[in-house]
Amino acid sequence: MTRLDRIFKSLDRPALVTFTTAGDPDHDKSLALMKALPGAGADIIELGMPFTDPMADGPVIQLASQRALEAGANMRRTLEMVRAFREDNQDTPVVLMGYANPVMAYGFEAFAKDAADAGVDGTIIVDIPPEEDAELRAALSAHGLSMIRLITPTTDEKRLMKLLDGAGGFLYYVSITGVTGAASANLEALEPHIETIRKHTDLPIAIGFGIKTPEDAARMGRVGNAVVVGSSIVENFKETQDVSAVADQVRALSGALRP
Repeated sequence: MTRLDRIFKSLDRPALVTFTTAGDPDHDKSLALMKALPGAGADIIELGMPFTDPMADGPVIQLASQRALEAGANMRRTLEMVRAFREDNQDTPVVLMGYANPVMAYGFEAFAKDAADAGVDGTIIVDIPPEEDAELRAALSAHGLSMIRLITPTTDEKRLMKLLDGAGGFLYYVSITGVTGAASANLEALEPHIETIRKHTDLPIAIGFGIKTPEDAARMGRVGNAVVVGSSIVENFKETQDVSAVADQVRALSGALRP
């Protein structure tokens, strides 16, 4: 059983997935925040792999990638960050989120091996559709890493079956037709679609994009197995440069998901 399997089976509530960008604003501060997140209530850590053109992300995360790259972030240092995190924490799942270019440049097999060795549990690669991810999927599978697929409000049942083939860990439901950090989703519109997805898979469904406040998290937690909060955490850390301030925010988000 993987760490992702264990966390979803052990919780009697929706999981909280927190997103931060590796190396933002620098390696040491980013690592300090990553290490503090589980104690504040993060159940799963989603770590962004910095990239120059993060097309699915809004300005907040785009700028975080820029800051990280300017501070010397790269794939090797991102994996070093996960390895350092694992020195103190063997339980919290870590998922790498990003784009095809840096992973292809590193090499699919080398990336999968080094990510697994560092303690990564799965990946979300935004811009590789299932028709083109066979090589990456094989490399990840060989090293026990989950291929986490994105599903959107426009995904119909025919497309859903293609996306479920080879998917693992959980499904990431993009709740809006837009970029990260945009307006909150309409829960009433999402619920029937999520019910349809559940008819075809037992994979947990994490809802992301546009979730900023504890109230947002509680709303989406009513229909999802997890909620993902990213832009508001990244913006808070940018403004405060204070791990404890972000920890307080994460505690409030986590509290909203508890019975």
